[in-house]
Amino acid sequence: MPLETEWSLLRAACSDVPAQQKRARIRAVLGPEIHWNALYALADRHGVLPILAEALLSVEDQVPAEALTALKQGCHANLHRALFLSREFVAIVGCLSQAGIEFLPYKGLALAETIYGDIGLRQSGDIDLFIQGADLKRVRQAVAELGYIPHQTLSADKEEAYLRSGYECTFDGPAGKNLLEVQWAIQPRFHSVDLQTEELFQRAVKVTVAGAEVRTLSPEDSFVILALHAAKHAWDKLIWLCDVARISNLPALDWKRIGDRAQALGIVRILWVTLLLADKLLDAPVPESAREHLPEDLAAQSLADEVENYISSEKKLDVESRAYFELMMRLRERSIDRIRFLSRLVFTPGPGEWAAIRLPRPLFPLYRLVRIVRLGGRVVRGRI
Repeated sequence: MPLETEWSLLRAACSDVPAQQKRARIRAVLGPEIHWNALYALADRHGVLPILAEALLSVEDQVPAEALTALKQGCHANLHRALFLSREFVAIVGCLSQAGIEFLPYKGLALAETIYGDIGLRQSGDIDLFIQGADLKRVRQAVAELGYIPHQTLSADKEEAYLRSGYECTFDGPAGKNLLEVQWAIQPRFHSVDLQTEELFQRAVKVTVAGAEVRTLSPEDSFVILALHAAKHAWDKLIWLCDVARISNLPALDWKRIGDRAQALGIVRILWVTLLLADKLLDAPVPESAREHLPEDLAAQSLADEVENYISSEKKLDVESRAYFELMMRLRERSIDRIRFLSRLVFTPGPGEWAAIRLPRPLFPLYRLVRIVRLGGRVVRGRI
């Protein structure tokens, strides 16, 4: 890859090894050939700029003064962003709590405080909350008082259909677009991982985020959901592997519970690929307890090798391409899940179909035909 040295340095900075060993790795890669602006851009794309900064500041005697200045400026900007999001988070928490709406913060600030121990150490771009699908209308009304409006507006009929087939709603706030993201499912329905959100609320644990006492995902649920989220995006960012590596190190993590849940959902292979990628790219070894409770999957290693090539290259895997959908199918170990994935992908209409043609509520089933026609057109044009 063109940025091979910068990529090696970034991996060393993110590696899950003792501090002394990490410093030695970084010193071995550092040299005059480092393109610092390219390194910062690469770290920013992978969401690990604060982690890179922490690692390089530990060997600052070998980092050029100009590069250190830019690094510190990037850290200050990220901290300001985190503090801004914290302020918004507290306001949203208060608003939803007053309305009696259940929610679970995850990713972003919740991970930064509970797993990283520092809101400035994990790069955050928005506020992520799990909600119950039935509460979406109430959430929309509650956060409207703070100036948050849905990024996309649907009619009542289409919103009802979207609650069944979709999984998220993003909100634009007074200070920018897509500041708040609420989810009532893990992934779009066609991914065929039918984990019920109600179960997440039942297993939730109490934590403090930005000074507010809230409930968040249990560590086991957090591991599973972060792995699924990374898989949905073909593990495109190192930060997602950093997240699962840190959670994997939690001494009280119940791998039997994770293994049982993975087998029930048919996602053992996805968890294995995630763990193997964390091992390959971050030197985060697969815990022995994970090996004990996750059934062996013979296809996981070759899939991890394939995905690593996507992660380390500058060209992202297009999530609308045939290669992406084929990868998503190969990531499922059960034939029934691959069949469900393909059938739901073909027959589940969404906002694209609803925007293409307007149909009255009684004719909504015809949107499946619109979906097939649109997919067929994309295949003919070579876009899938």
